[in-house]
Amino acid sequence: MEKMKIFFGLVLSLLFVSPSAFLLNDRRLGASTFPSLQAEKLIRQLNLFPKEDVNLVDGRQSAPLLAGTGKRIVEKRINLLRESGGGVSVEDLGHHAGYYKLPHSHDAKMFYFFFESRNSKKDPVVIWLTGGPGCSSELAVFYENGPFSIADNMSLVWNEHGWDKASNLLYVDQPTGTGFSYTSDKRDIRHNENGVSNDLYDFLQAFFEEHPKLAENDFYITGESYAGHYIPAFAARVHNGNKAKEGIHINLKGFAIGNGLTDPGVQYKAYPDYALDMGIINKSQYNRISKIIPVCELAIKLCGTDGTLSCLASYFVCNSVFSSIIAIAGDINYYDIRKKCVGSLCYDFSNMEKFLNDKSVREAIGVGDIEFVSCSPTVYQAMLVDWMRNLEVGIPGLLEDGVKLLVYAGEYDLICNWLGNSRWVHAMEWSGQKDFVASPEIPFEVDGSEAGVLKTNGPLSFLKVHDSGHMVPMDQPKAALAMLRRWMEGSLSEVPAGSGKLVAEM
Repeated sequence: MEKMKIFFGLVLSLLFVSPSAFLLNDRRLGASTFPSLQAEKLIRQLNLFPKEDVNLVDGRQSAPLLAGTGKRIVEKRINLLRESGGGVSVEDLGHHAGYYKLPHSHDAKMFYFFFESRNSKKDPVVIWLTGGPGCSSELAVFYENGPFSIADNMSLVWNEHGWDKASNLLYVDQPTGTGFSYTSDKRDIRHNENGVSNDLYDFLQAFFEEHPKLAENDFYITGESYAGHYIPAFAARVHNGNKAKEGIHINLKGFAIGNGLTDPGVQYKAYPDYALDMGIINKSQYNRISKIIPVCELAIKLCGTDGTLSCLASYFVCNSVFSSIIAIAGDINYYDIRKKCVGSLCYDFSNMEKFLNDKSVREAIGVGDIEFVSCSPTVYQAMLVDWMRNLEVGIPGLLEDGVKLLVYAGEYDLICNWLGNSRWVHAMEWSGQKDFVASPEIPFEVDGSEAGVLKTNGPLSFLKVHDSGHMVPMDQPKAALAMLRRWMEGSLSEVPAGSGKLVAEM
């Protein structure tokens, strides 16, 4: 009963300071405020039309790749270039598709792609997690940092700046119900980072058991957007597993968060400041929207102490800050404020769905009749109780033990903007905080041109990326690959002798 009072008290407080926030006759505000509409809007803005809201299947249905094997993890070599009209021999590629039966579930199967490094099998293993929450990592495979991209004629072409040029690259469809990952039991849909990180850890143990040589390599966790929640939780789970000597030791060296949502208490407060700085709102609008901030901060504190209902309340309250800005901005693309959305379309990722729904491709990767759910509204809504949780709290312990963190952000993204990310990184309390805050900003140069501004000290680095929105590997692929390579090598901030500049070795 007390929690219900808190919930309604917060909502009423919000209505008092900003009555327009819940007006359903405003299409943009309504879609931003109510989670089912927001999830649908997210998907339509990417020009995606999944047939199903979540990958729940008949209990008798199974992907052909798993049929009759009885194994926990099943993997096959694939040649997607050949299926798209390429011509590269499968013997020349180290590309794989696989399924893993999640042990701590009722009937969940996790789908993944694995691409061996184009450079050396001894390169680090890098796992990429797409956010949403509930969007498939195939978005990154084909539009950001995968080995190839989709041409207009639906054939695949090599990505000159794919991250497999510097690493053995893993993409996982998670949480369960996303992409080609599926279950026959809705109880397997995850609601918090504990379930998400345990599933990923179990998968990783099975993957390295299948590939024991790769278990000797360095390991890095990467991703973007809502993965700002997934990544710290997963990194902590791996680190704790190592310390407890659970299963195979994983050589976790670092984790990188791109334009992520990690500490909502800091990041939501930064929305009006960023919008004002970028000319999206004026001063009077800023003053009005800022009145919601104290209520949002209180709601987030209650989420951290009072459980799920307070977390739902904080989602409604705090997202009214963002939705109020969007209502003013009109047709702005909040992933890249330099661009406009035409109707409901902000990006066109529809070729991914067309390609993955092609019969020959589905046969090649072993998914059979399993639906491809590009983004799942059901998974999105299931994670609402997790949304306002602060995932920064587990990071200091990782830094203290020498695990590296890189936070990077494209400067033109509004939804997970660089300002909010910079603020939580600077505010984080750990033994190196004072030295990090005092460290100078230096240019991050690629091929002699400034690609960003870098601040780094010890295991912690923050990079503001120029000329980029929410998806840095898509907007600045060369800089993103240089960033990954140099960060893993420990040379992110090195200045070549005599040059006075940072130069990427591409």
